[in-house]
Amino acid sequence: MNLRSFIPFFDPSVQEWSLEARLLRWLTLLWLFVGLVVLFSASYPVADTNFADGLYYFKRQVLWGIVGLLAFSIIVNTPLRFMLGTAHWWVMILLCLILATLVPGLGTTAGGATRWLSIGPIPIQPSELIKPFLVLQSAKVFGHWDRLSWSVRFSWLGVFGLMLVGILLQPNLSTTAFCGMTIWLIALAAGLPYLYLGGTAFAGILLATISISLQSYQRRRIMSFTNPWADAMGDGYQLVQSLLAIGSGGTWGSGFGLSQQKLFYLPIQYTDFIFAVFAEEFGFVGSLLLLLLLMTYGTLALIVSMKAQNILHRLVAIGVMILMVGQSLLNIGVAAGVLPTTGLPLPLFSYGGNSMIACLVAAGLLIRVARESSEAEVLPLQDAKPKTQRRRRGATRSYP
Repeated sequence: MNLRSFIPFFDPSVQEWSLEARLLRWLTLLWLFVGLVVLFSASYPVADTNFADGLYYFKRQVLWGIVGLLAFSIIVNTPLRFMLGTAHWWVMILLCLILATLVPGLGTTAGGATRWLSIGPIPIQPSELIKPFLVLQSAKVFGHWDRLSWSVRFSWLGVFGLMLVGILLQPNLSTTAFCGMTIWLIALAAGLPYLYLGGTAFAGILLATISISLQSYQRRRIMSFTNPWADAMGDGYQLVQSLLAIGSGGTWGSGFGLSQQKLFYLPIQYTDFIFAVFAEEFGFVGSLLLLLLLMTYGTLALIVSMKAQNILHRLVAIGVMILMVGQSLLNIGVAAGVLPTTGLPLPLFSYGGNSMIACLVAAGLLIRVARESSEAEVLPLQDAKPKTQRRRRGATRSYP
């Protein structure tokens, strides 16, 4: 085994990859690099004030990035068949961890929500880590839907439902909604009957409505989203400050490191609202370039999905596109005031080791699909010639 294969920048097998796989690899590394640069700027003032170390968050994000890149390298060099075969175990393990956060004394509470488990000094957020494995298992279930018995179908639908309820009870409506939409869109891509899709969509909307009616802070978020200026110093404060940051960027931005809103005006500027800092410092042009990167990544993901000959591979590619590009657009939409305020991070930008690892694992899965799709087009042609020759030789011996 060549250990260099597990170092993303020195993997000798890259030259043998398909064009889509190589482009996705470089886009992922570029995305990660830009995210680290933006996080450095966005987190420096608050880290310097709170920890007397402006690099506090940045150094930890770099360490998580190294761990994520190691997982990324393992995934791109592991057969997708193996990943699909073990996905159900990962889903079940992480589901148990999600439910463990609800047990008093086990879950760690921050910001009014109990979403983490502490393993020594390491915080684990299972609702983030489960996302790439949820894509794998959803692809396996819905890709083989016609072959499964109703008992197996109901079993996995029950597991998915229990996971969504567990995340919702933390409470974490935004992650619940996003995971639910990811499962639903993969089912749609798999061609499930519209009757099933319509029923689950109705159930999801009903569940969200019940949650909003029971949680006062969620109702306030919805109300403040419609008119944040009505309570600019209260419930609308985050969105107002985010809009001020984006508007202050102008065409070219204020310049790297020169954001004013990150100086304790904009809350959680290094996580949920990091795009506002990016837009202020890099302006309208920088924001367009970021959207171009997302559009390019999404387009390549669609090309990979269309080239995939295996239905499961196709659904995995679509699921990863939703996870990476869809979540990014939702985060940007929140920061720009297009969507209600949520707690979804911006992939590879927002501070958080769990999100970093989950996103790099997902990116590795997409690249693995691209690699296997290109290899699948070549292998049958290589195998065909020896079989034909053997058949002809056998015919010659039988009929001299």
